[in-house]
Amino acid sequence: MPIVPIRWVLVRDPHRRFEPQALLCTDSDRTPEQILCWFIQRWQLEVTFQETRVHLGVETQRQWSDPAIARTTPCLLGLFSLVTLLAAQLRPSERNAAASSAWYRKERPTFSDTLAAVRRHIWCEQGFLTSRHGGHGAKPRQALQHAW
Repeated sequence: MPIVPIRWVLVRDPHRRFEPQALLCTDSDRTPEQILCWFIQRWQLEVTFQETRVHLGVETQRQWSDPAIARTTPCLLGLFSLVTLLAAQLRPSERNAAASSAWYRKERPTFSDTLAAVRRHIWCEQGFLTSRHGGHGAKPRQALQHAW
C-alpha cells in the first residue's frame, strides 16, 4: 500500500474525566471539527451494533451459509429499528422505566429496558399479562382467540 498522509487530532478533556485520545484521518483536507463529528457519529453506530449483538443475536446466527447470514442481519437491524419506533409510541412512564439494582442506578433506559417495555406493552395488549389478584382476568381479545 502506498504511504498516505495522516491528520492527527488530539482530544483532551480540560476536566480530566477521561484520558487524551488521538483521532486519525487520511483525508488531510478535513478540519478537526469534522473529524471529531465523524468520531461522535461513529460512536452512536458502534453502540447500536453492540446492542444488536447482545440483545438480538447479530453475528451469532446459526446459519451455515453466507447468503443466509446476509439475509438475516438486515432483518435483525430492522427489528432494532422497529423496537425503537414502537418504544417512541409508548407513554413516557412506560418508555423511561429502567431496570436498576441497589448497586447501579441508570439515568436513562438501555436497549434491553426498551425491549422489555415494548414486550410488556404488546403482552398487555394481547391479554398475556397475569394478574396479582385472585379471581378471573379479562379474556383475550376476540382477534387473538381466532389466531389461537
